[in-house]
Amino acid sequence: MSQLLPTELIRTLDKNGQEIKTVGFERFGFDSEVPIDLLRSLYLRPHFVVSAADTKDVEEAPPTRGVNAYQSKSIYFPDTHSISYTTLSRFPPVKLLSPHARKRVLVTGGAGFVGSHLVDRLMLLGHDVTVLDNFFTGSKTTVNHWVGHPNFELVRHDVVEPFMIECDQIYHLACPASPPHYQIDAVKTLKTSFMGTLNMLGLAKRTKARFLITSTSEVYGDPEVHPQNEEYWGHVNPIGPRACYDEGKRVAETLTYGFKNQDGVEVRVARIFNTYGPRMNPSDGRVVSNFIVQALRGEDITVYGDGTQTRSFQYIHDLIDGLIALMNSDESRPVNIGNGDEFTIGEFAELVREIVEKVQEEDGMTRSPRVEIVYRPIPTDDPKRRRPDTTRAKETLKWQPRWSVRMGLEEMVRYYKAKMAEGSI
Repeated sequence: MSQLLPTELIRTLDKNGQEIKTVGFERFGFDSEVPIDLLRSLYLRPHFVVSAADTKDVEEAPPTRGVNAYQSKSIYFPDTHSISYTTLSRFPPVKLLSPHARKRVLVTGGAGFVGSHLVDRLMLLGHDVTVLDNFFTGSKTTVNHWVGHPNFELVRHDVVEPFMIECDQIYHLACPASPPHYQIDAVKTLKTSFMGTLNMLGLAKRTKARFLITSTSEVYGDPEVHPQNEEYWGHVNPIGPRACYDEGKRVAETLTYGFKNQDGVEVRVARIFNTYGPRMNPSDGRVVSNFIVQALRGEDITVYGDGTQTRSFQYIHDLIDGLIALMNSDESRPVNIGNGDEFTIGEFAELVREIVEKVQEEDGMTRSPRVEIVYRPIPTDDPKRRRPDTTRAKETLKWQPRWSVRMGLEEMVRYYKAKMAEGSI
């Protein structure tokens, strides 16, 4: 098997060419800064690839070293395609906060892609975190490195049903977010958006907790205004195949402001634009994961449409920075959280192919012949342009993306490559 580039040789630079050593910041009286190497250790976790014939022949799969004291020692046996799970040898160090500073935080959908990264950050910061998830799209493996920690609790629960707990902050993320998942049961998606939000807002009202809902750029539909700012009402097909998600999030926002105006609940609304990063489900139909996995497997990269439709992509760590800043700020209006760097889908496919080839070359692999980019018919109601106007986030949250698309993609390629090496994909 090919050698992987050691982490110490991988430097991540932000858009200004400065090396990224930490993520987060201290703002609005809330410190969210943690070392990037410690955070990476939670999703670039070393598993060991061994041969069933010779268990002494071990090869470290992912590119994270130097934090092995906090890692799972799970072993993958490629000959039998089986895995032996273990618990962590030691939990990662978390900040020791005073009872006054430590918050009780509820994260719905906390075992999903975005939720698990938010949970990692909140745990490392020393807060008490409870995760609610029904595991429809989420997975226990994204947060199992915290199971057993005294600050952490994982509860299998569907937010469509009421839930009682005492808490200070509620991050309401629960809802399938990719078309294949939210379209498979449109009625359940709508129930999750409305009933789930109603239940969590009721909880916030009772406990006087601050409530943040992760809305979406899909509330703008196929926009006629470009870029989209928060004052734009949107252009949505209410009966199309995407309507269960688009309109579900729109009514969830309406419900949120109903509780704010009628009952005085402290609310925050984050409209999230396209986000990518480690722990994305490789089979959820999203463009970034599709392109990377196809290229790593040597398959042709499939572009739906002629490739001229545009998207903007933000890296997961930038999103988590934005969510935490919004939760702890005084901004109660909707806020776009996204990256303003716009790519055509065709350009993005070429960039993914280039980065995959770069990583494979650095790791001693060659791919022949070169993967091709092929075009297929575009799905119904797929937006032609999508780019956020993040002026409000910059002015009120002092937030803007730090990760370039190229640097984020390289880390994500290494994540998927490691997962393939250990048999997870």
